[in-house]
Amino acid sequence: MAKKLSIQETNSAETIFEEGTYFHGVLEFEKPLLINGFFEGEIRSKGTLIIGEKGKVKANIKAGTVIVGGEVIGNIEAYQKIEMLNTGKIIGNIRTAKLFIAEGVIFDGNCEMLSQDEINELKTSL
Repeated sequence: MAKKLSIQETNSAETIFEEGTYFHGVLEFEKPLLINGFFEGEIRSKGTLIIGEKGKVKANIKAGTVIVGGEVIGNIEAYQKIEMLNTGKIIGNIRTAKLFIAEGVIFDGNCEMLSQDEINELKTSL
């Protein structure tokens, strides 16, 4: 069964960029962030990034956890996990410790699973 973004995941977001929000630049945050608007630039966080179904992100992302329900154009590195929901679309390469992919996902890129040394290195770079 395809997974939808749960209310619990949405409610866990401390900050929300809602539809109609446009942000360009470098974004760093600690607490969970939900993007349903448009972001372009670079994202770095040890926390959780959630790209909602209406979210569009053109950025290279380095984070603890990345959940994609919208569209990402760029490379993603996540030292905990990347979760691609059934509405998710990623155009770019991914590197992660754990990967969850729902049926219906669009993914055009390469995938690399991180070793423990690479996980530690990514954590310290954030």
